[in-house]
Amino acid sequence: MNETIYNSVLELTGAKSLTKIEEIQSLWSGYGSISRYSLQSASIDSIIIKQIQLNKMKSHPRGWGNQVGHQRKIKSYQVECSWYQDYNQSKDQNFRTAKCYGILGGDPETFILLEDLDAAGYPVRITHPSWASFCACIKWLASFHAHHLQVKPISLWEIGTYWHLQTRPEELKQLKDIPLKKAAYTIDQILNNSTYKTLVHGDAKIANFCFSESCDQVAAVDFQYIGAGCGMKDLAYFTGSCMQEIDAEKKEASILNYYFDCFREESSLDSKEIDFLEKEWRSLYSVAWVDFQRFLKGWCPDHWKINQYSDKLQMELLRRISNQ
Repeated sequence: MNETIYNSVLELTGAKSLTKIEEIQSLWSGYGSISRYSLQSASIDSIIIKQIQLNKMKSHPRGWGNQVGHQRKIKSYQVECSWYQDYNQSKDQNFRTAKCYGILGGDPETFILLEDLDAAGYPVRITHPSWASFCACIKWLASFHAHHLQVKPISLWEIGTYWHLQTRPEELKQLKDIPLKKAAYTIDQILNNSTYKTLVHGDAKIANFCFSESCDQVAAVDFQYIGAGCGMKDLAYFTGSCMQEIDAEKKEASILNYYFDCFREESSLDSKEIDFLEKEWRSLYSVAWVDFQRFLKGWCPDHWKINQYSDKLQMELLRRISNQ
């Protein structure tokens, strides 16, 4: 970082100096990096800095590098900045996120200064969660969705998630599954026309959750694709990110039941409204799952998440649509 940014970081954190400890990861397609810095003589010992570089189109690891994708990435980082500046809640909420200390720079280089969640008590990362850890993430999603119900996505994505149809025209062109391709717009419309909408995280995979030492508490990161939508988009996507197909099918009822139990605890809706929401959203769980399958089959047709369970949900949904 240049001297101006360096001095601004010191001013925002009250530190006398800072030192880079490690690069945690590079951003997708080479758009920057996320690093941990130690702070000297500050009230906090460390900080996470997300450095975003938008000055040129990067190469995509799966060969999807094009101007459409580049513009989507630019907007995603603008959306993330808006989330942290205008929407991000305090750590007292039941959907823990990182505190944002400030956003520096601009075009073409932006720096988001974030709380170090490892130091805040969420140092564990999990690939294959236990049922208890899985439920901790479901509770986070339900709380997040209940709190943001009917919130308008000003300066966020009008339609949340990175795979929704409007933002993935190239992947739709490449889709070889003709019945699914023909139904793509209908599926998209069903989701977008849900009566109740909330803010969806938009990339709620297991890798974007940080766990406590006991793995029963979580915090979420990466809000590039937050926007309006049915909460089932996050729930279906999260389940598919960390649960094998046999378990996803076997535990489908338990997943939905626990989600709505948690949602009811957090929601301010009256009982009649929440009953209506639950009935509607339950019917959209498989629709959200198949919508993501539509993206996957166009983007990476041999992806491991395309399996017998997702194919079964697709067949059932296409049958329902054809009978309408």
